[in-house]
Amino acid sequence: MYQPKEKDLYNIALKVLLRDSEKLLITHDIFKEWDLPGGRILPEEFQTDVMEIIKRKIGEELGTDIKYEVGEPKAFFRVERTEVDGRIARIFAIGYEAKYLGGEIKLGDHHDRMEWVEAKTFPADQYFTGGWLKGVQEYQKKS
Repeated sequence: MYQPKEKDLYNIALKVLLRDSEKLLITHDIFKEWDLPGGRILPEEFQTDVMEIIKRKIGEELGTDIKYEVGEPKAFFRVERTEVDGRIARIFAIGYEAKYLGGEIKLGDHHDRMEWVEAKTFPADQYFTGGWLKGVQEYQKKS
């Protein structure tokens, strides 16, 4: 029987697949990578309702004027990335589909641009890599 020497630590993130009809919102971050709105659950949010965490992240990344309706999880992401301090972070993210209802989008400090792309057909491999790419492609197959 397999016995790991040490258990690994994972970050949990909540991502939002924000749709305006057939369009999907993707954002570009200050680390020069394409992204989806949302992010990691903070340690103090461990017992917080998932929708409250999504609300916080949307407010930080897209502004508080945006109106949306969150639906069901539609994609799962398994990502390894090198953090600013050089350590490797493993992230498991759940992608919730959401319907854009209106309001002005105002990008937060960690994003420098956004694009509305054709959800089903945009070339995800020209924007995303690794686990983010696999998750977006999984979503495209289900859309």
